[in-house]
Amino acid sequence: MKHAITCLAFILAAVFAATGQPRWQANLDSKIRFYQTTDFGIMLAGTERSLYALDGRTGERIWRRDTGRIEETAVTPVPDTDVILFSRDLGSKSRLEAVDIASGGSLWQSEKVKGDVLQLAADPANDLLAVVLVKDPRGAASEGLKRKPIVHVLQLSTGVELWKKELDGDIEMMPSRFGENLGDIAYTLDNYRAPLMLDGRLFLFYEGATSYDARSGKEKEREKFRINEGGLALTEADPVFDDSRIYISGRGRIRAVNRRTGNVEWKADDLGNCAEMALIGNTLFVRTGGQFTRLEDGDTESKGPYGVSAIDTRDGKTIWRYKGADKGLTNFVFANVGTILIADRDDLISIDAKTGKRREQVEHKIEKAQFVLINERGDAVVGGRDEIAAFDVGTRSASGSVPPASAGGRDSIYTNVGFVSGAAPSAYANRTDSYTPGAGSSPVFNELWRSRHKAPSRGAFRIIAGIALRATALYFRYGGLATSVIGIARGGLSLMSAANSFRWSGLRSRFGSFDLTTLASNATRNYVTRRIYSFGSFTRLPNIASRIGDFQVITPSGVRGRIMSAAIDRATPSGSEVRESIIDRLDPVRQVERLSEYLLRRKRLAELRGSHMFFYTDLPEPFDRKGLIGVNVHTGRDSRVVLVSDPDAQFVTDESLGLLYSADGSRLQAFEVMNR
Repeated sequence: MKHAITCLAFILAAVFAATGQPRWQANLDSKIRFYQTTDFGIMLAGTERSLYALDGRTGERIWRRDTGRIEETAVTPVPDTDVILFSRDLGSKSRLEAVDIASGGSLWQSEKVKGDVLQLAADPANDLLAVVLVKDPRGAASEGLKRKPIVHVLQLSTGVELWKKELDGDIEMMPSRFGENLGDIAYTLDNYRAPLMLDGRLFLFYEGATSYDARSGKEKEREKFRINEGGLALTEADPVFDDSRIYISGRGRIRAVNRRTGNVEWKADDLGNCAEMALIGNTLFVRTGGQFTRLEDGDTESKGPYGVSAIDTRDGKTIWRYKGADKGLTNFVFANVGTILIADRDDLISIDAKTGKRREQVEHKIEKAQFVLINERGDAVVGGRDEIAAFDVGTRSASGSVPPASAGGRDSIYTNVGFVSGAAPSAYANRTDSYTPGAGSSPVFNELWRSRHKAPSRGAFRIIAGIALRATALYFRYGGLATSVIGIARGGLSLMSAANSFRWSGLRSRFGSFDLTTLASNATRNYVTRRIYSFGSFTRLPNIASRIGDFQVITPSGVRGRIMSAAIDRATPSGSEVRESIIDRLDPVRQVERLSEYLLRRKRLAELRGSHMFFYTDLPEPFDRKGLIGVNVHTGRDSRVVLVSDPDAQFVTDESLGLLYSADGSRLQAFEVMNR
């Protein structure tokens, strides 16, 4: 009987999924203004009245707080912790609150800071948190906005302020979304690189590059230069570093700053806009020029000069420069340690990493190409907004193998959906005739497969285009380590060696507002570690990590000491302002089970590698409706589908749960991501 009920449940789930019915629907108390996923599989949603936390898998309400109307910029997660920051205006006062994500309880509150947290840097091991706040970050979408940010450095565990610094002047901000007739909207600092904590110093990148002593606020170094060159976002590269130096771009030059002394050791001048950097051994590779998001309207604009340079990190001397790229230059990736791949508007190009000489070149035939990546088979994948194509670059792994589940192979969390006869393509149906699976290595730059899905022709062009861009951009939330075969050896991942420093920018949640070149350039920095620092509910369960294996839950020593000595009663979350908290209704055993489930989801996220690129399109039979098609970037197969015809502008997926979320009025809905 039990087996029959289970089978029936699976059948019903498949039927609902195949007909486009949501897996679950949560009816909230008023219109949903924003929602976002978290690393624990918990959804946060803000309405006109409340802030909700919902179980991403089931839609169950975990907790609710009475907040009144709040903006999306009022809620900020602290990376690699169980803490979210919540800012709120209370008449003439403002309050910043640290909230435990599992219970909704308050960890600490501060009324010394005013505004919304738009970016942050954290060093949990040293109990440091730097927040960048802006007061009233709202304005008319068509007029632009400038504000003067204030930086506060706090003790992460208590909220005690160590020091603050107001920037010298107003800086240009970026709209949280683009479109027509939007009225007043939230503005962000997503057009700037997030602060960085390293070796006891705080680096800021708003009016050039400035560093401070992280504990005292004493200014160490400053160089002013214009950010957002030509009204474009993120034209300067994110900093990278090795064991001895940090490398910072700006004003057409690279500066190498000694990590121990803070002194500039050398400068490499006259490079142009350094939009991307990667560090391998003693060589710093720099991409100049590329495609960027225009702050005025969100459109993509190309800016040169275009090329790639290699710099010796020991003395700053330029080893070589490649100037053969044309307009429309994409990000770069490494096929291996000796080969760099780039694409421009016409060609896919390989460059010898040692000499800077062009090795191979082929016309990719992708309209308005915006990115190149390396899949798990070692193929180069070039893509734009509605098409991707793969090329053999001579570094292929074994052909014809099915990628592991974490890379998009067979995975039990996804429901299989059937197609009418002939509607579901074979694994290699989209490949060109020149490729035969399992035949061994192909000639260099031989085209392997191509997949194209045009956006629906029905509907308002701007809305359709926005949904289509966001669908494709979803890949770069999870595809970081799959973007380059060098993986952790890449420059962005040298940030991993920063020990315990974490950063947050809205680029992670507002990815739909950016061009795909920028997202691809930043993808490797979206690495999720196998540890978290707990300041909330998980601190009460020190042995919980043993339940899920290879994962660390670290309680900073200062927090642990307060818990053990009971010196303060806020060491564990206070629920005085929380409504409907499920944690409070569970017995201790169920609490452990629930918290273990959240940590297991976090562990799965750390193991997840993006494998599917989604396109918003008209679906084939038997659906005959608009929806999302997921193309496997390793095989080229159209292997996933989401039956959501009209997702809202903020829709997002949780690949670890196999769900897509979209809001409709006061309803938050989850739709199944199904295997074809």
